[in-house]
Amino acid sequence: MSHAGTIDHHHDPTTSTGIPNKKLLMWAFLASDCMFFGTLISTHLIYRLHPPAGGHDPKEIFAPALTSFSTFILLMSSLMMALAVNSIQKNNVRSCRWSLLTTIFFGAIFLTCQVFEFTEFVEVKKMTLSNSLLGTTFYTLTGTHGCHVAIGVFWLALMYVRSFKPAHPTSGSWLNGQLVHALALIAVILLTMKVVLGFTFPIVEQGFSGAVMMGAAKAEALYIFLMGAGYVFLCWLARPAGPVEFDERHAVDVETMGLYWHFVDIVWIVIFTAVYLLEYL
Repeated sequence: MSHAGTIDHHHDPTTSTGIPNKKLLMWAFLASDCMFFGTLISTHLIYRLHPPAGGHDPKEIFAPALTSFSTFILLMSSLMMALAVNSIQKNNVRSCRWSLLTTIFFGAIFLTCQVFEFTEFVEVKKMTLSNSLLGTTFYTLTGTHGCHVAIGVFWLALMYVRSFKPAHPTSGSWLNGQLVHALALIAVILLTMKVVLGFTFPIVEQGFSGAVMMGAAKAEALYIFLMGAGYVFLCWLARPAGPVEFDERHAVDVETMGLYWHFVDIVWIVIFTAVYLLEYL
């Protein structure tokens, strides 16, 4: 910790701008992405002002309760991302890991809600990408945002695994361990999403009851077992194994990831307001 007082997490004197190159590049990317999302949102709003005859009624399609829940989850993930940045700036690697891991699973829950929502819209309410203008603009906009969240979850998973890299690796074997750790984490995330969806569909269709929960648990028994085994395996991979390379000197990497994640959250707030809430005003 002797170098802690000399590290400036906001400026880099080695660059001509004083801003770390990674953060500057991320800001440039977010500026272009802002215009991209602005175009998609504007397109949706313009077409909503002049809906075609016989199209789907958004009030009969959208489910404000589910979307509000997923919005709350995404906002909480932004809080955990901020805590991760704060932790690594203080060289608290363990706290940073837990915050990153919580952010990952909050992001996975959001994606699970979006998968459920899309499935219900297509199979139950018969709104597809090609049979209505509302479906075209809605799926394009929210699907693009969902892709950004999925990329963010994958990036966070790699960041979490990277935090376990030994400070002085003696051979290339640590790389294989990192690969196994990353694949195990991604597999557990996918299994968790599968189990959550397995319980969500019966509850929405049949209502919440003990019989419905038991039926869903029996149907998802194999995936629940695999998910539990995956969590145990992750705990084993995360066991203390000596000093690691990841410390406050890598705070700029977490900060750059944080910029991306906060941007995705802000964009969703705009989408939630413009696409969902405006239909009920």
